[in-house]
Amino acid sequence: MAGNTAAPGQAQWSSKAAFVLAATGSAVGLGNLWRFPTEVGSNGGGAFVLLYILCVVLIALPLLLAESLIGRHGQRSTIGSAVHLARQSGASPAWSLLAVVGLIANTAILTFYCVVAGWVIYFIGTSAADLIGAIGAGEPLRGAFAPQSVEQIQQMMPTLFANPFLLVGLQFAFLVVTVWIVARGVKGGIEMAATWLMPAFFFLLIGITIYAAITGDFAAAVTYLFTPDFERALQPGVLSSALGQAFFSLSLGGGAMIAYGAYASRETNLGQTSGMIAFADTGVAIIAGLAIFPIVFSVGMAPDAGPTLMFQSLPTAFHSMPGGAIVGFLFFVLALFAALTSSVSLLEISVSWVTEKFGVSRGKAAWGIGVPVFLIGLLSALSFNILADQRPIPFIPGFENATWFDAIDGVTGKLLLPLSGLITAVFIGWVADRKLVNAETGLTGGGLAAWRFLIGWLCPLAVFAILVIGLFPQLLG
Repeated sequence: MAGNTAAPGQAQWSSKAAFVLAATGSAVGLGNLWRFPTEVGSNGGGAFVLLYILCVVLIALPLLLAESLIGRHGQRSTIGSAVHLARQSGASPAWSLLAVVGLIANTAILTFYCVVAGWVIYFIGTSAADLIGAIGAGEPLRGAFAPQSVEQIQQMMPTLFANPFLLVGLQFAFLVVTVWIVARGVKGGIEMAATWLMPAFFFLLIGITIYAAITGDFAAAVTYLFTPDFERALQPGVLSSALGQAFFSLSLGGGAMIAYGAYASRETNLGQTSGMIAFADTGVAIIAGLAIFPIVFSVGMAPDAGPTLMFQSLPTAFHSMPGGAIVGFLFFVLALFAALTSSVSLLEISVSWVTEKFGVSRGKAAWGIGVPVFLIGLLSALSFNILADQRPIPFIPGFENATWFDAIDGVTGKLLLPLSGLITAVFIGWVADRKLVNAETGLTGGGLAAWRFLIGWLCPLAVFAILVIGLFPQLLG
């Protein structure tokens, strides 16, 4: 077998810490602040959290290590690394389908992710205007949006959705920042952003959690999050939701960890760093719950408000809380940091492949990909207004009433990402050269044996279940 040589000119992270911060930033996104609390609220609180942690340890973490080692061994783009490992294993290069599907999925996700991130920018702007007004009036400790009624606050999102020009402008602004960071390179762009944004993110998250503990109903939140209802935990719908959240929270199936693993040095122990990334991501999700639910409970709101929790329930809650004007602004800044570190990884997957495949500069690749991402993203942005009546795939069961936004979200989340993850688990567990794979993990003894069992048996079955349930939810009854 050929030696493991890096692709010419391949960049590397400056340190293990930089790799962990960047990979954690990829995993920690709006899903931790938006989707995790929503899933917890919709699936019975503690029962979901318990199953979620088990799914992270037994399924998501093994797959995270599998993706990282593909990238570190190949030290190429996601597709190039998968082809490299397949050839060195004497297998067909067609196994790179795992990376092809992932590249398509994550690029598609980026198109609507920029739209959602635009909502965050909108709330930063409105919160900042409110905060400046409060300070100017000598009332910096007042509740958020004090001049407005609760009904007016709850209309902020519908008002935004009704303004296509504003939605598109916010989408464009966020995408430009994302492209600019990626165009600057691995060390000068992605690593620099992670090094600054992730510590700031953790600082803000802890600060808001302390605020929630002091001003909100922290005891109720702790009870809700950590007291499992074991009857609820046995329900198939709760287990499937926990499994899906664990899978998607760590950015698995799309190739982000392959892309970032490609920049890891040979001295990096991937087993250790994968554990650190999974622990940090899970910790952020749980701490986000401890930050959000005390605020929600303190004003008597329902924890299962769904996607409106972040953009309607929380602004309403900040309205009636002391210091809400400041905390509301900081919360959405926190969300923007999380959105940026994730969007950067989504774009990096396609940029690294284009630079490798066509030999163009990173800057040209980033801006060149940014154009179609923006244009396709218009479908999602306009699906809340001008294109609200369009149903692009009504012939597919489960998507009869899906708008462009819902359709792209659903196809990537329910089909493409699980499919990529399933192929990855089968490839690493059964096809790739065992000695090459084992050497890349950094694991030994019982840890290596446990990982081999999980990636070869439990992960394929679990990811297949995500795929089937996502496509045929009626199977759960």
